[in-house]
Amino acid sequence: MIVDTLIAGATIVTMDAERRVITDGAVAILGDRIVAIGKRSDVAPVVDPDETIDGRRFVMTPGFINSHVHVTETLIKGFLPENLDFAEGVWRWVVPLYESHSAEEQCIAARLAALSMLRTGTTSFLEAGTIIAMDPVFEALNETGIRGRVGEWALDRAFSPDQDQAAMTDKALRLLENELSRYPGADGQRLAAWPLLIGHSTNTDELWRGAKQLADQYGAGVSAHMSPARSDPDWYLANTGKRPIEHLADIGVLGGNVSLTHMVHVDSDEVAILAETGTNVIHCPGAALKGGYGATAVGRFPEMAQAGVTLLLGTDGGDQADLMKSIALVAGLFKDARCDASLFPAHQALEMATVNGARALNMSDQIGSLAVGKKADLVLHDTDRPEWRPLLNVISQLVWSADGRGVHSVWVDGRRVVDNYRCTTIDEEKVYAEAQAAADSITSRSGLPRLSAWPVS
Repeated sequence: MIVDTLIAGATIVTMDAERRVITDGAVAILGDRIVAIGKRSDVAPVVDPDETIDGRRFVMTPGFINSHVHVTETLIKGFLPENLDFAEGVWRWVVPLYESHSAEEQCIAARLAALSMLRTGTTSFLEAGTIIAMDPVFEALNETGIRGRVGEWALDRAFSPDQDQAAMTDKALRLLENELSRYPGADGQRLAAWPLLIGHSTNTDELWRGAKQLADQYGAGVSAHMSPARSDPDWYLANTGKRPIEHLADIGVLGGNVSLTHMVHVDSDEVAILAETGTNVIHCPGAALKGGYGATAVGRFPEMAQAGVTLLLGTDGGDQADLMKSIALVAGLFKDARCDASLFPAHQALEMATVNGARALNMSDQIGSLAVGKKADLVLHDTDRPEWRPLLNVISQLVWSADGRGVHSVWVDGRRVVDNYRCTTIDEEKVYAEAQAAADSITSRSGLPRLSAWPVS
């Protein structure tokens, strides 16, 4: 069989149905697909590759799936103070900074986000719904070669009596349908639009219903923020008489193509509803720790896992990009919080960043694991590094010892987008220079202070 690429000799963490780990393994790629996988002694004799890559020093994994990332937030990383409560951080700092970006600045931010993800082994992502300049950002992301589901900023609730609620809802619904029709994803396109809602209390029931109907119609999904802080359940209880998940269930907008991010302040009844409806939950452990959400104090993520809720992982804001750090965090946080070392073992944490993400994106037949017929989205982790040697337990060391700095090579759709620690689709030096200049401009004109605990001269 003639193939484009043969990677031979690697230790392969397949994440397939049997969760096989293949030592001295081989993967053959033709076009955008894996056409053979197994022991090198079985695969190599039956393929005729244009290129053979010596994989003996590498651990191979599927490309990771970052299920919640603000790709337009990278230009303000490190700028937000740590001591803000949730509402002040969002409405005084984050939202005004988002809205002040020009279209070109959003494109620069998105390129930097894609570079950060690809260089650390993330090949697919679900955007957090804060893109404003949809068309240029979509094109900027498309040029990088990354796989993703994106959407424009969508909120419609009229909090002021002088706002026209019906007009705001109609505008948001037309926006969602327009981007879904222009950027469809039901046929497996690498980049496509989803109806992405801001969530919290910013979306009316009408917009929730409309977004869910559009997702069902277009074979897409809905994602939204919910309950990182007590303010969300407090608002829903005051305005609907029910907690957020109870209310969303009542209006019929939960289900397997719905993914809710953060979900820290939920009760046991809400966990049961999530499990019953098949709704996915995206945990962003790094954001929860930095924001002081209370994930380890009150979060019910172990209970969600036990109930069968599909748990995903995200990095959230611009301060974080390496999903491997999130994998390690979720493997450890609840062990310590509950004094129970059996919670979220390494293999379960790894599933959250691979097969679970693929399931929530409705792409289990294409990504999330390495198998014949799947997309050739894969990562080579360099084991000739101090964090990898000696190599004794590949799953444990992948989660507890390694991080994205050891990612040597990455393929998306069979295309090598990272080679020898460098992105092949992005001019890295240009992006870094543009990002610094744009960030200096954004933060300067924001009028917000550049705070530091220590003097900077």
